[in-house]
Amino acid sequence: MNDLAPLLTPEGRALLDEVRGTAPADELAVATRLRRDHPAELVSAALGQARLRQRAEPKFGAEDARRMFFTPNGVEQSTRASVATYRAERFRELGVTSVADLCCGIGGDAIALARAGIRVLAVDRDPLTAAAARANADALGLAGLIEVREADVTEVDTAGYDAVFVDPARRGGRGRIFDPEAYSPPLSWAVQAALGAPHAALKIAPGVPHEAVPAEAEAEWISDGGDVKEAVLWFGTAPGAVRATLLPGPRTLLGSGLPDPEVRPVGRYLYEPDGAVIRSHLVAEVAEELDGGLIDPTIAYVTADTLRPTPYASAYEITDQLHFNVKKLKALLRQREVGVLTVKKRGSAVEPEELRRKVKPHGPNSATVFLTRVAGAPTMLLGHPA
Repeated sequence: MNDLAPLLTPEGRALLDEVRGTAPADELAVATRLRRDHPAELVSAALGQARLRQRAEPKFGAEDARRMFFTPNGVEQSTRASVATYRAERFRELGVTSVADLCCGIGGDAIALARAGIRVLAVDRDPLTAAAARANADALGLAGLIEVREADVTEVDTAGYDAVFVDPARRGGRGRIFDPEAYSPPLSWAVQAALGAPHAALKIAPGVPHEAVPAEAEAEWISDGGDVKEAVLWFGTAPGAVRATLLPGPRTLLGSGLPDPEVRPVGRYLYEPDGAVIRSHLVAEVAEELDGGLIDPTIAYVTADTLRPTPYASAYEITDQLHFNVKKLKALLRQREVGVLTVKKRGSAVEPEELRRKVKPHGPNSATVFLTRVAGAPTMLLGHPA
């Protein structure tokens, strides 16, 4: 069913309540029972929507996801609620009271903006997606702050709004799109739209090359729970600035233009910077904070002799340093009675599962092994969280 309207009727809403929480193994029996009293297409649509709501819970939280309406692409591509909430708060702190949300999808960012007290024009050209955004604004009691418009974003006049937010489509028929000019709409169009507004934010893939960041923009990489979620180009804030923001928190690390850290021998502690720190090229700032250096000029692991708390990296105490040798590692793990082995890699072609299969860990203890390079040489570092 490519129309949400039947699900928005009293019959459709009652069906959605009835199929909530249906396990995949029970779907056939539930569908067979419900089709005795309801149209088959409506039953299928309700079960499909129930599946999407379950998939959306990690992003939106159970309370919201169970009331919202989704499309398959909407669940996949929408912003995680924690990230959208953080961004909405940044807009609010800038004094923004109205935002044109272009390529709004099913309305995840519009919801966060409205909850921050910001009036939103949410635009999407896909009829089903726009219908989902409209239904979500209504379902969450935000219809008074969110106007949903089905339109081509390139034809929308945003002159009356304090800010523009653009979330271009970064997936095509063949999967992820890596060329920013192949986004829909292209990044160059989004930048021009941003430059025409007092404030703007453009959501882009975290792998965007730094050289693709316009000089007028501030670039921010955001992680949530240690996973890098997105990069954002901000306009009307601090041109040329670079920041890494870690959620929950938020905790923000600002770039200060430091040179690359020195390379030094592996010390007692190894620090693994958060992915947002690495993507934003701010490892040097973390190394300075820790009075540390790099283990290799091309590897983003920081080493230091002292343990210092930092939100921007995870610390490990290193007990052993070996040249890459699976037999020696296996013997060492057997000697230490390590049965739970965490394998991390950076700068190594070896797959963690392959190594775990070869060393066959067994015993009551746990350890972490880093497959990496130290001063250019393939190396294994063994340790545990500090």
